[in-house]
Amino acid sequence: MKRLLLLMLAMMVGWLPAVAQAWWQPDWQYRKQISVDTTPEGAAISENVGRTPLLVRLHTGNFSFDGTNENGSDLRFVFGDDQTVLNHQIESFDPLMGMALIWVDIPEVMASQKQDIWMYYGNEKAPVASNGQITFDPNYTLVYHFDGAAGAPSRDSTAYTNHAQTAPAGVIDGVSGRAAQFVGTAPLMLPASPSLAVPATGAFSFSAWVRADQPQGQQLVYARRDGANSFLIGLDQGVPFVEINGQRSPAGAPLSPSTWQHLAVTADGSQVILYVQGRATASLNASLPPLNTVAALGGDVPGTLLAAPAPVAAEVADGATPGVAASAGAEATAPVAAPVANYAPFVGAIDELRLSKIARPAALIYADALAQGAESRLIAYGADEEQSGFGFGALGFLLKAVPMDAWIVIAVLVFMMFQSWVIMYRKSRQVGRVQEANRQFRAAFGESGGKLDAVQTDAKAEQNFAHSSLWRLYRMGVKELHNRQAQGMKALSPNTIEAIRASMDGVRTQENQALGARLGILSNAIAGGPYIGLLGTVLGIMVVFLGTAMAGDVNINAIAPGMAAALLATAMGLFVAIPALFGYNRLIGRNKDVSADMRVFVDEFVTRLAEIHGQNSAPGKTKHDKHEAALAQGADLDLAHAQAAGSA
Repeated sequence: MKRLLLLMLAMMVGWLPAVAQAWWQPDWQYRKQISVDTTPEGAAISENVGRTPLLVRLHTGNFSFDGTNENGSDLRFVFGDDQTVLNHQIESFDPLMGMALIWVDIPEVMASQKQDIWMYYGNEKAPVASNGQITFDPNYTLVYHFDGAAGAPSRDSTAYTNHAQTAPAGVIDGVSGRAAQFVGTAPLMLPASPSLAVPATGAFSFSAWVRADQPQGQQLVYARRDGANSFLIGLDQGVPFVEINGQRSPAGAPLSPSTWQHLAVTADGSQVILYVQGRATASLNASLPPLNTVAALGGDVPGTLLAAPAPVAAEVADGATPGVAASAGAEATAPVAAPVANYAPFVGAIDELRLSKIARPAALIYADALAQGAESRLIAYGADEEQSGFGFGALGFLLKAVPMDAWIVIAVLVFMMFQSWVIMYRKSRQVGRVQEANRQFRAAFGESGGKLDAVQTDAKAEQNFAHSSLWRLYRMGVKELHNRQAQGMKALSPNTIEAIRASMDGVRTQENQALGARLGILSNAIAGGPYIGLLGTVLGIMVVFLGTAMAGDVNINAIAPGMAAALLATAMGLFVAIPALFGYNRLIGRNKDVSADMRVFVDEFVTRLAEIHGQNSAPGKTKHDKHEAALAQGADLDLAHAQAAGSA
């Protein structure tokens, strides 16, 4: 029984932290669960993305902004291990308007998995930790959020500080926060810094959100020229293209007018790939030339003199004629010669511009297109949790939602639980001492031979067998024997032996009552605990529905905590009843063993008494047979009486 109680305590202590989930630091009062879901139910990404700055988009639909600092300085993002703190950059944070955009550096976005991170907040003393220079990995050489003031040059969020040389024509609402507006005037000029230089056959990545408001003609989104070398990304009648030294990628699907779409280009030294909405739409078998000059965003580089490009023929397979190759559709995949044209400035808007000095993998391009859009399938938002004063995390948050009437019921159940546990512990120790003392007395009585009172003559017998129920039966039998002998009886008649048996049976009944004492409290805990818990649940649910009716608004976020807290009363009732049930059955079984030992000992003692001190004739065979029949019919009658007395 002691081991059972220790096991229950260990399970209870071990269960609480599992429910609570470790809290990162106690100074932060709240946290919110955020999941990066690449499973088929989420973004359905089947390749590892790697290190990725993901956009966490908070609004009143998924976050209340209660408890946060005005500037978001208390925001911290922690990985699912509750130890790894993630870098982040706050692009915008406005609790009054209920909007926030935060870029979080995820070390590894795995394929077909659901990874959890925690956003902690609610610490007035927390210093600002937002830092884009460490949020974006060192391979990003330029990142513009266009979140600056109107008329100011765009600022780079990376550690390279490649700030723009000129300001955009205007700033409007974009996909993520603010965006640069282009009205067909001068482009936005990017610096010619060493970090933006591209070596011959070098790697490069470009990504941005583009909204083409007037996709007529040929417009340039990004242009870089260095002498005779050129690298252009633009639109031809709304169809995206990439052009290197006059060699242009084949036509793909056009962009939808006045619609935000993700546009990306990667170059790995041998091939250039064009992506729209995260999907590859065209490719060009070419490498980048060396580029060390300024670049233009939203138009061509000023002062450019255009020359007619040399025509580029499509590659023809060995043994095939050009006409056959063309008829097979070779012109759809081979680069084509760019027309001689004066490129028009871009008219529309550009948001979240990123340049990299490596060729970003296709999985990352696709993840960016999914995560940065208004309806992201890659990021899922869970419930907010409050650190409880009880120290149990989520369980403490649940306890704080318990109404007062349910607390009264839970208090009664807690009292019953500790009372039943104390009784089980004490009764287990009691019956354990009795069984051990009976075992020792049995050994001593077995060595007494033909002298029944030999054990009593030992001066230490009373001390050694103080907890033995058999010793008290034996002591009563020897006392009755000595009383008869003091009256001058040389031999005991059958009636006398039966009288001695009756005296010993009286002691046995008292011992059974002592063993069964207070077991009725365990019976009450088993039968009454679940009903009392159910009462608390019913009262709690009544309060929840009453509050909902008075508020006049059915909100699952308001109802769910109260319902969960109400069900806690039923769970507590079961937690009282189940251990009491196991303990009660265990104690009843051990009590029956002790009662059986006492019954056997009385029969053995009386039989030896009749053998040694009885008359020559058989002692009351008929009465004894009736007595044995009664014992066989109700072997546990005394124990049942004792339990009934204990229940009373």
